[in-house]
Amino acid sequence: MLVSIIVAIFLAAHALIHTGFVSARPAPTPGAPPWPFDLGHSWALGSLGVDEPVTRVIGTGLLVVLMLAYAVAALAVLGVVPTGLFVPAIAIGSVASLAMLGVFFHPWLLIGIAIDLVLLWATLVGGWRPGPRLL
Repeated sequence: MLVSIIVAIFLAAHALIHTGFVSARPAPTPGAPPWPFDLGHSWALGSLGVDEPVTRVIGTGLLVVLMLAYAVAALAVLGVVPTGLFVPAIAIGSVASLAMLGVFFHPWLLIGIAIDLVLLWATLVGGWRPGPRLL
């Protein structure tokens, strides 16, 4: 049960870190690196001529999808919702996260991309599922 709780917390934390895109930006300090979460700047959408308000809507939509999907995955790990929802939730959450982190790319976000890829590989290729053989 402890492993399930740790995995559920990890999934929730991975989802919650994405809220940096919609949270208040910290005040800049001299010599500090730039804030990596910025829905107003997208290399991909900007190069297509997409306006900033539309870019923000797209980013917020991706955020909502990934938050809901990872919440369902975490609840499936804990047995609160059917465990059959785990794989689709991980797939949807990870793809939405990859899209968000790719479209609004910053080098600091590489760790999130790696987490998403590992989750996809573990569930879709490795057969990782909630239950007694979770790890």
